[in-house]
Parts: sequence; structure tokens; C-alpha cells
Amino acid sequence: MSREYPDRPFVGVGAVTVDEDGRVLLVKRRFEPLAGQWSLPGGAVDVGETLEACVTREMREETGLDVELGPVIEVFDRIMHDAGGRVQYHYVLVDYVCRPVGGTLTAASDVADVSWVETGALPGFSLTDKAMSVIGRGLTLAAEAGWIPERSTGSLRKGC
Repeated sequence: MSREYPDRPFVGVGAVTVDEDGRVLLVKRRFEPLAGQWSLPGGAVDVGETLEACVTREMREETGLDVELGPVIEVFDRIMHDAGGRVQYHYVLVDYVCRPVGGTLTAASDVADVSWVETGALPGFSLTDKAMSVIGRGLTLAAEAGWIPERSTGSLRKGC
């Protein structure tokens, strides 16, 4: 079934991946939806695949990194309409906070570029409001887990 103009929503995952300095991993999408835009890594869940296994697979496929999964940040709908108002894409997304534990960072699979980004530089990547909100919550969870310094969550936490 095509993901474009679906007859049902697709389940997908995303990862707010943070390093020990509190930087966030972003990917530049190669394909629709959001082709050419910076976003969080992730993708659609395969039949028979758990959410956690999907996050692990997508991170490895898109970024070359192995990750440790933390808790779910949020579950939400991403519904995108075409110019005529028809539903062009509909995803139910489950975002997790993660940290890298191995691998080598590289743009792979369906991404054009990857970048570790300081939180103060995130607005320059034209992320969606929803992505910024999820990142803020993810940074809070990462700090609570002791993965990053508390100061790394500052400006984004205030907006959440």
C-alpha cells in the first residue's frame, strides 16, 4: 500500500537522540513527506516489528548509529493535506528519547544529511513546531535520566 493518499494511517517512530553534551541529532529528509527538510530520524513500523525494534532499525539505517532507548516522549498524529484538501499522508507517530551507544554517524538510507546540533542552533534548521516541542520534552527526559547536563535543556524546556 502506498503511504501517499492512504486508506488508513501508518504507524511510525521518531527518535530525539542526544549526545553527552546535550546536542540533538537531526536528519535532512531525502524523500516525501518533508523532502529536503531537517527533522528527527525515524520511519514506518514494519508488520511484526515492535516499536522499539523499529527505532533501533531506523536509527541504524538512517544514521549508522546504535542507540539505547529511553522512554516514549509523545504519541501524536501527523496528517498532511494536499492543495485540494485530501489527506496525502497520515502517520501516528511514537517518539522516543535515545542516546548513541555505538556505530559511526553517516547519512544513509533515505536521508541526505545528518548533523549533531546544539540546542541554541535548532531554530536555524526550520523544524516544525511539533518537532521543537518533542525535542524539548526529550531533552527534559534525557536530563532526568542523567544522560545530559540539566543546562542543556534550558531554552527549549521553557517553551514546552
